[in-house]
Amino acid sequence: MSNDEHVILLRGGAGAWNSWRAERDERPDLSQAGLRGLDLSGYDLSQADLRGADLRGTTLSQANLAGAFLYGAQFLNCAQLVVTRNWQSAFRDEELACGASIPNR
Repeated sequence: MSNDEHVILLRGGAGAWNSWRAERDERPDLSQAGLRGLDLSGYDLSQADLRGADLRGTTLSQANLAGAFLYGAQFLNCAQLVVTRNWQSAFRDEELACGASIPNR
């Protein structure tokens, strides 16, 4: 289950979120969060736990997904994924290979 504080911070906009990420060495827990339809363009989602999150209609353009955990992310597709930064290093299910190798856990 996601950390409610992290979800609230995420909804505060990219500037606030990215500042918070720069100030803290904390892995965001957004697992199973309802992120449907959010514009997360430019967000630093590196190493975020997005397992089981509802990403239906979510815009991820230029979001940083380095080392993010995407296993079981719901409604995430290759079109959403390949417009992010560092998506190749995200831990993800086989159906999200999107033409690149999947890193070992």
